[in-house]
Amino acid sequence: MNQNTPLESFIDYKSDTGMQCGNYNIDIPELKEGEQYRFHFDLTACVGCHCCEVACNEQNNNPADIKWRRVGEMEAGTFPNVSQLFNSMSCNHCIDPECLKGCPTNSYIKFDNGIVFHDDDVCIGCQYCTWNCPYEVPVFNPDRGIVTKCHMCHEKLDKGQTPACVQACPAGAIEIEAVNKEEWIKHDMAKEGVAPHLPDISITKPTTRYTLPKFEGEVKPADEHILKPAHAELPLVFMTVLTQVSVGGFLALFLGQMLNLFGFNLASPNLWLAIAVFLPAAIGLPLSALHLGRPIMAITAMKNIKTSWLSREAAALGAYALGANVVALLYFLEVHGVLMILIQAVVLVIGLFGIYAQSMIYRIKARPSWNRSSTTKRFFGVGYVGFLLTAFVMLLSDADRSVMAILALTLLFGMYQMYLIYEEMIFYKYLDKEDPNFYQLNRTKTLLEENFGKFKSIRLISLALFALGFPLLAIVFTASGALGFASILLAISIIGALLSEFLGRYLFFVTVVPLGLAGNFFAGNQRG
Repeated sequence: MNQNTPLESFIDYKSDTGMQCGNYNIDIPELKEGEQYRFHFDLTACVGCHCCEVACNEQNNNPADIKWRRVGEMEAGTFPNVSQLFNSMSCNHCIDPECLKGCPTNSYIKFDNGIVFHDDDVCIGCQYCTWNCPYEVPVFNPDRGIVTKCHMCHEKLDKGQTPACVQACPAGAIEIEAVNKEEWIKHDMAKEGVAPHLPDISITKPTTRYTLPKFEGEVKPADEHILKPAHAELPLVFMTVLTQVSVGGFLALFLGQMLNLFGFNLASPNLWLAIAVFLPAAIGLPLSALHLGRPIMAITAMKNIKTSWLSREAAALGAYALGANVVALLYFLEVHGVLMILIQAVVLVIGLFGIYAQSMIYRIKARPSWNRSSTTKRFFGVGYVGFLLTAFVMLLSDADRSVMAILALTLLFGMYQMYLIYEEMIFYKYLDKEDPNFYQLNRTKTLLEENFGKFKSIRLISLALFALGFPLLAIVFTASGALGFASILLAISIIGALLSEFLGRYLFFVTVVPLGLAGNFFAGNQRG
């Protein structure tokens, strides 16, 4: 063969001589009813050269740090009898993709041929799919402000060509196959759809088939010595806490209105109180747009109310904010009685559902430390700051009897938040080693106790001080008629409690350890 041999002839030459440099043109299997395309990856053949990563990036014009296909490294055995394993993984084109169900803008489409396709044009860059996918496949591209992912080079498949990763693999470790979805789920997925250190296949029903080598001993990720905090997500820290404070304050306002309706002769809520409890939501909700890659498209986050908790949260809290505005207007117009109670009840229910939906955004299987009932409890527990805010405004109106009633409830809220922190400490102290998510939970424990141990202590002390200590003193001063001192204590309590809750939410984000592919020895998991 000479230098002028055309590429097509070279490909035929490779085929005839048995050279293994990947497959360019193959007979793409024709799909039958109930079938879809999938990847087959042979761990016995992969040599960890990362050619597939490079080819994927070159084909899709991605920068070096945006990888749709990644090679994870693992180790098995005990020295000197050790094995090194590589797992090259892109999108698994799952039968039940969590990315599709969770996406608030319906940016994901599952083609008839099984490919899970991402519609870049309608993506707002919320990155919720990067949390939902247990394999951490979708990746945020900050230059474009959107999430992107593998689409199995569908345009190549349409021409009878294999994806770039398949073509580039020198060992022939990656192939395209057709799979009967029903047969795969019933009979083969549990045997051929699993590989070491990958998440539970029941979460999304991935279609990738694995050929595994024989190995002895425990398989460990090569990057287990690398532990990095997750993204702080500061816009979401402020947005979640402030909206929860607002709904808590609105609950206190509603209870005050109800007590007066039943003749308890407490000071009636007023316009200033309605404005005070609305303000945290008015500040917090716009901050959430700063988390988006395309904030100008934030309104489209409500498109997928049917399956996305993020859409439900956006719609509910948007409606709550509008309703809180209406309540403030009614106070301005001096509307009271049953009509006011009914409107407040509706707004409160919408707000409470909004906070519940907000908590469900985080209760996802791909992030074990978030996927606990305590997440929902904590989100509602932040409402005590709203009660503090309500008590402060009422105290400025000389409504001391109302203040004492509100502060009594605040103490209950505060004690509950303290209990939830205690519950978390007990949970991580006695982690079950048989838990399928022990690896991730134990790493979260390490982050909490070692990397952020001082922050955790500050959070605990500040919560005890500003949710319990100062409010209790404020009750004493209010009862003794020293309203000025009580006002100062409440003002300090509000600021301190907010800072405490911001810190708690910051720890919530930075200590989460997601499920996913093992990383490489030197850089760890590049999605971390």
